[in-house]
Amino acid sequence: MGIGEATMPDLPYHAVPHVPAHWSAGSDPFSWEWITLPAITPFILADGSGPATQQTVVRLGYDADALYVRFDCDDCDIWGTYCERDDPIYDEEAVELFISPGKETPVDYFEFEISPNGIFFDARISNPDERRATLRVDTAWNADARWWARREDAVGRWTAILALPWRCLTCEPLPSLWRANFFRIERPRDGEPEFSCWSPTYTTPADFHKPSCFGYLMLAE
Repeated sequence: MGIGEATMPDLPYHAVPHVPAHWSAGSDPFSWEWITLPAITPFILADGSGPATQQTVVRLGYDADALYVRFDCDDCDIWGTYCERDDPIYDEEAVELFISPGKETPVDYFEFEISPNGIFFDARISNPDERRATLRVDTAWNADARWWARREDAVGRWTAILALPWRCLTCEPLPSLWRANFFRIERPRDGEPEFSCWSPTYTTPADFHKPSCFGYLMLAE
């Protein structure tokens, strides 16, 4: 029985495997054999009402240095206008990771976003009571991360990859258990936006900053 099943039956649980040694080298991350890693899918609408129409698949792996995350996004209308780091890409289209070390519901956590055009947003979050009035977002903080994005407009798909060093997230010996959630903001220019995630936040309008809804990531030994 997994941690999520034993302690929080309503929260998802995912075991994160080790990656091959060559993944941490300077090779093209799009050439890595991501298909060998278990997939997190389907994404559920933020209000919990059902699966997203424009689906997202997340795959995770790790080594001693970093967490590696890949998002594959179905998208019939890929677009974006922002071009600078920490631009508000959440107002357009983006994938997002919120993450914090440890088992407990976090008050402080990290937010990472990538747009289809490869624009990166990162911030430290303080969220003491899950209310927007007390939420604090520190965009001056910058992670020493690497990220990539690739658009395939002709087939209605885009991909984002994040290599996130553990040193950006914790100064302790590497914890085996983390709280996290994965999100997708899909905004077709001729339709209604769709907000989806791994672990629904059960909010209308959608609000991803609900750390009590974060799922569990367990680093496999």
